[in-house]
Amino acid sequence: MAGRALSLLLIGAMSLLSPPALAQATASGSIERALAQLQHDDARLQTIGWRLTTANAPYCANARPAIGLLLMDTHQFNQPGAVRAAAGLGNDIAVEAVATGSPSAATELLPNQEILAIAGRSTTLPVIRGDAPFSRQATLQERIDDALTRTGGVTLTVRERNGELREVSLSGKPACPVSFTLDTTGQHAQADGTRVVVGQAFGATGSPAEQIDENEFAAVLAHEMAHNLLQHQSWLDRVGHSLANVRQTEQEADRLSVWLLANAGYDPETAPRLMRGWARRRDPGLARLPTHDSWEERARLMEAEITRLRATLRGTGKADWRNDFARE
Repeated sequence: MAGRALSLLLIGAMSLLSPPALAQATASGSIERALAQLQHDDARLQTIGWRLTTANAPYCANARPAIGLLLMDTHQFNQPGAVRAAAGLGNDIAVEAVATGSPSAATELLPNQEILAIAGRSTTLPVIRGDAPFSRQATLQERIDDALTRTGGVTLTVRERNGELREVSLSGKPACPVSFTLDTTGQHAQADGTRVVVGQAFGATGSPAEQIDENEFAAVLAHEMAHNLLQHQSWLDRVGHSLANVRQTEQEADRLSVWLLANAGYDPETAPRLMRGWARRRDPGLARLPTHDSWEERARLMEAEITRLRATLRGTGKADWRNDFARE
């Protein structure tokens, strides 16, 4: 789990607030640009997450149906009316992002498309004073998940740009039970047991040479996803958060990440390259942390795991980490 560029193990929920640009923007054009950037970054995160979770679903014991859709509630922002106007919405609930290659993408759902009903139930819910900004969105996402769990599919009522209503029936695709959330106020990546939470600025700021590409971003997400799949947070809660135990979870997440990348069609060698390159440049002091190996040691550990992974692929043709990955 990362607190400083793949570093410190952080426990607890992340507080998700409105994007600063959206919170502070006053002109419609400024809000439109900030919303478009947010949706672009969310789509990138959801698309890579979709590849990782669906490609590794055969080896997740508790895989569940998913459709690759992230909802938006305009009340999650500080200026819901301005966001509705900028997005051309008449209602609060709409598409935030769609994962490329998902059932939602196949049915041509688009950002800012209004969603009026989920599984035959209206998406109009009361705004309750004191509730967290994301509470309604979370409730509606759970409604989609519940329908998928019960029937393997879900029906959405959406409004087309011409004002006509359309019923969209989607069948879920098996995915590992890990969700991906963009933290609009943060710069780090971490796992909290069920989610991978990534700061919007993570690997996206600074000079072009200091920004990570899609493959490197996938390596970061695979590391955090590995923490959740291996249930490291609950294990640490049971055995204790000693430095040695935390270090063991980091080593296991580093090693499993290359299996997850390989199944999703990413080059697993990207992970050790990330350690020796971008990660070391951004945080050279990691080698002094007692919970982590140095960047070079982490890279060597990953390369040794890639050797084992490739031997498994030659022998069985599958990167079956559920049976062939050796835990500490």
